[in-house]
Amino acid sequence: MKYTKSRISSLVVGAMLVMSGTAHASGFALIEMSASGMGNAFAGGAAVAEDASTIFFNPAGMSRLNGKQIAVAVHAITPSAKFSDTGSSAAALQTTNNGNGGDAGDLALVPNAYFAMEVNPVLRVGMGINAPFGLKTEYDDNWIGRFQAKKSKLETINLNPSVAYDVSDKLSLGVGINYQRVKGDLTSAVNYSAAAAGALGADLEGVTTISGSDAAWGYNFGAIFNVNPQTRVGVAYRSKIKYELSGTVSFNNVPAPLAANPLVANGDVILPIDMPDTFSISGFHKLDDKWDVMADATWTGWSVLQQLKIDRTSGVNVLTVQEKWKNTWRVAAGVNHHYNEQWTVRAGVAFDQTPVTDTYRTARIPGNDRTWLSVGGQYKLSKDRAVDFGYSHLFVKDASIADMQAAGGKGNLMGTYKSSVDILSLQYTHSF
Repeated sequence: MKYTKSRISSLVVGAMLVMSGTAHASGFALIEMSASGMGNAFAGGAAVAEDASTIFFNPAGMSRLNGKQIAVAVHAITPSAKFSDTGSSAAALQTTNNGNGGDAGDLALVPNAYFAMEVNPVLRVGMGINAPFGLKTEYDDNWIGRFQAKKSKLETINLNPSVAYDVSDKLSLGVGINYQRVKGDLTSAVNYSAAAAGALGADLEGVTTISGSDAAWGYNFGAIFNVNPQTRVGVAYRSKIKYELSGTVSFNNVPAPLAANPLVANGDVILPIDMPDTFSISGFHKLDDKWDVMADATWTGWSVLQQLKIDRTSGVNVLTVQEKWKNTWRVAAGVNHHYNEQWTVRAGVAFDQTPVTDTYRTARIPGNDRTWLSVGGQYKLSKDRAVDFGYSHLFVKDASIADMQAAGGKGNLMGTYKSSVDILSLQYTHSF
């Protein structure tokens, strides 16, 4: 019996995508960096500079803070992604377990924390701890697309020391460095029956698991222009970060006749990949003592993700997956109403493009364009203490998928995803 390289390697394509799934901003980015911004759908993020979370959105915003300040936030993110079959065909020699996968979304708690300090009247320093990228999705074990994807999990942690300097009353500049660590874990099914061309019988499958991690450096900088006491404009840039994830791939339940094949052997793998850069321009205007308005536009360079190329450390290519992602824009507008000295009410709306094209959409990356509707507010416990809260619902455009992999023994996955995201955020800020 001959088990060809092309046949077996095609069975593990879905298992090797370290960056994938349904996230909460475009691609697998996370914008949930403060509860104070959540209520406005993060409109005006590079110009608002209301608290220490400005370290992420625009470090120059620290110039508007006095003394010392700590801001700690947590975000409960609940995505939903439900697949409806419109003509899929089961994987070769797999006669059972052909469900729709259930809801691939899962609750995730995302924290972030910031500290800013005034060194002198023109100089501030700060530190941010956050998670700029992340996802968690999981399908039922018996779904028809399990050979494309079962479970995907991505976690990042970003340390962001920053400094801000007042050049003049009209201009403030800020810069930060970023030490970012990424870890990915995912699984998918492997069709051993197809790999053996039916010689071992039907419904024979196992699970392949890959885990990888890496750490890398980046930078960010920004500026705030004070047009007049009521109006300011902010611009901010975050750099691309280059990774080379290293980890392991493993296979379970490998049939004895396939055990000697190096293509299903446990071993080490590497995956070079870049995280995208971003550029934002934001505006903030105080209409009067009661009302503020803000808006922004953010560009993300997702075109860095054209393919995923995974190799064993021996140099043997495991697979190359074409992604063909495109650059995206996110636009947002928001409003604040200062009801009294203690209460502020917020609202916002945003439109966020997806980098995924219909042609290259996969079960691990079923995202589409999304519209944000957000509300929130702030309650001042005292002059130096405040609690911020926000809620957003993301309406995600239905996404079609036609992932035709019957020739590789994984079946054809055809259908539509209905998705949405709910986010609830809470933040405590203390100045001293």
